[in-house]
Amino acid sequence: MIVPWKKLWILALVLGVFAAAMYFTREHQAPDEAGHTAVETAVPVTSALATRGDIDLSLNVVARTEAWSTVTMQARSSGQLESLGFAPGTKVKKGGLLAQLDPLPFKAQLDQARGNADSARAQWDKAQADLKRYSQVLAKGYISRASFDTYQTNVEVARANLQTSEAAQEIAQLQLGYTRITAPFDGVTGLPLVWPGAQVTANSTDIVVLNQIEPIRISFSIPEASLAAVRDAQSRGPVAVQARLPGDNRALLHGTLEFVDNTVDVNTSTIVLKGRFENTDGRLTPGQFMQVSLPTVHLLSVVSMPAQALQSSDKGNFVFVIGADGKAHQRFVGIGPTTSGRIVIEHGLEAGERVVTDGQLLLSDGSAVRMAAST
Repeated sequence: MIVPWKKLWILALVLGVFAAAMYFTREHQAPDEAGHTAVETAVPVTSALATRGDIDLSLNVVARTEAWSTVTMQARSSGQLESLGFAPGTKVKKGGLLAQLDPLPFKAQLDQARGNADSARAQWDKAQADLKRYSQVLAKGYISRASFDTYQTNVEVARANLQTSEAAQEIAQLQLGYTRITAPFDGVTGLPLVWPGAQVTANSTDIVVLNQIEPIRISFSIPEASLAAVRDAQSRGPVAVQARLPGDNRALLHGTLEFVDNTVDVNTSTIVLKGRFENTDGRLTPGQFMQVSLPTVHLLSVVSMPAQALQSSDKGNFVFVIGADGKAHQRFVGIGPTTSGRIVIEHGLEAGERVVTDGQLLLSDGSAVRMAAST
């Protein structure tokens, strides 16, 4: 008997569905006693070890950089600005030329002062010679005592005139030297505040602002409640200060705490601290904001773990601990302070146990795990 083609088509469809069901059942069957399918269903996680050791708790605040020294350069003589000796925004060495006033008027004054001093010196020499000559004839009675006293007076007057003339010469020499405005320290120049050709008034006209940035200072405020911890840290030695600039992924900057103000601000209940950074690489510029941390309390032999391993629930804080069976077990813990990305564990975790730091959202108590990375 010939089977109609429609019945053959229905038979083939039924056989195909049956084969697919058998395949699906085989692929999703429960793991056998040897756990052959555990690796395929394990959750990939990142883990780290809990450790025991000493930890310095840190205070993290925002700070602003300040120039170590700032000076607005002015001339000490009045005159016309002849030239500038610096490029704006560049480093200058101590004693380097910043500006030059026209020296010709001051050279003329110095020449005049030298001439006056030479004339006064000659008059003093003549007065001394006259006194010596007439002192020899005074004993013989050739001149009166009154005339001799006049020659003595002439010597004193000539000496006084010479001292005045020499002082005027020194002043003229200083005024000529003041036409060169030089850097009082190594620093960085700003924009010129006056340009060649302008008339400069002594101790009045600003020429350029010079900042000393090696070393450089940072300024920040801390709550008065943290002052005792800072004082305690100072009692153990110099307090290290670490800093990082926003968006700068290079190594941390290292400095030391050098100043604690003597008064707490009554309005903000904070106190100002300042730190010193050598800044030899020039990474810091006055006026920048930065994140700084300084150690306050030194904890001895405590258990800690990476802060990202901690999870929270309505029952409390917990971590997933990876056991010897390769599974993650939920463990409730008591936590302490956090510093430098690590959190102190007061109870519930021992040093050497491995905790999950990434992938916890896919875990439940007893989940099999596969370590993608560990530290």
